[in-house]
Amino acid sequence: MSISYIDTKKREDFPEFEEYFKLVESFMGYLPNSYLLMADKPELLEAFAKMSSAVFNTVSLDAQSKQLIALASSLSSGCKYCQSHTSHGAERAGVTNDKIADILNYQNSEYYDAKEVSLLDLAFASGEVPNGATKMHFDNLEKYYSKQQIIDIVSVISFFGFLNRWNDTFGTEIELVPAQYISEVLKPKNW
Repeated sequence: MSISYIDTKKREDFPEFEEYFKLVESFMGYLPNSYLLMADKPELLEAFAKMSSAVFNTVSLDAQSKQLIALASSLSSGCKYCQSHTSHGAERAGVTNDKIADILNYQNSEYYDAKEVSLLDLAFASGEVPNGATKMHFDNLEKYYSKQQIIDIVSVISFFGFLNRWNDTFGTEIELVPAQYISEVLKPKNW
């Protein structure tokens, strides 16, 4: 089965991960092809699952903010695969489609307040190569977020830094669910 620049196995070839795959599917609405690539190296998928849990099972930041951070850093890095996932994930977390579609205009958008602008300023800057994060980004974040929240913000950015490189490098094929969300919901909004 080819879902990227290299061949990988099918879901049924990884029965040891089926419970985890079902959990991911219930959260995301589909099983990402990137997980099948990682499953070819079981210890990598196991470590990834632990990191994913540590990043997303925190309560200091709401799910909408986490998905917007992930989307902004993925937009900045240019990873189309992760952009499709994180925009769809933001919608599933309750972010409106108009707000998602306006993320590239977030600094002037009616949909984003000053708190979210500070968050997205860092997410976009840190997705650049070389990394564009500065002390000013953190000074702005400290107006709205605690130290723990800022650590969680950077955790989301860093988690997607790995995914952006993994999926862009492998050319991971976008699944039907997020692909349809992009083409049917966001593209008509000029995204």
